[in-house]
Amino acid sequence: MTSRTVKSPTAKSWVPYVVLVAAAVTLDQWVKYLVETGLPFQEKVDLVPFLALYRTYNTGIAFSMFSSFGDTGLVVIAAFVVAFVLYLAARTPPGHVLTRIGFALIVGGALGNLFDRVTYGHVIDYILFHTPIWSFAIFNLADAFIAVGAVVVVLDELIGWRREAKPSSD
Repeated sequence: MTSRTVKSPTAKSWVPYVVLVAAAVTLDQWVKYLVETGLPFQEKVDLVPFLALYRTYNTGIAFSMFSSFGDTGLVVIAAFVVAFVLYLAARTPPGHVLTRIGFALIVGGALGNLFDRVTYGHVIDYILFHTPIWSFAIFNLADAFIAVGAVVVVLDELIGWRREAKPSSD
């Protein structure tokens, strides 16, 4: 008699999302490596009139918030956020593919920044949108993954509410 390992359909259904998380973290860390090794510190390198590369370090969270919490406090906050998003993702029905993709992007971005914070004590930021009279906060690819993931989750939820609100035409 031979024994077979039966894979749970639930575990198998998470494989694409785990791959997306791993890809997001890998891409984020690779780009940060390129930035760290090839871009001067705090010197603007214009790519186009409204977009520049500008390597700097963020000791806080988004927009340097909570920098006074210290490394340990920020690591705990980031770990809590990742755990909470994973909890929400686990409760998301399999048919909500866009929501799961959004959660995977959020987790991938959060883990990329968490890796920086644990390894270096700060997050490496390098993307600067600007005009001659205004500039947006400097951010990185992990931040973009988090923002895009959040937008995807919200949009999918709004579309889902709209679908549920439509009366059936029986």
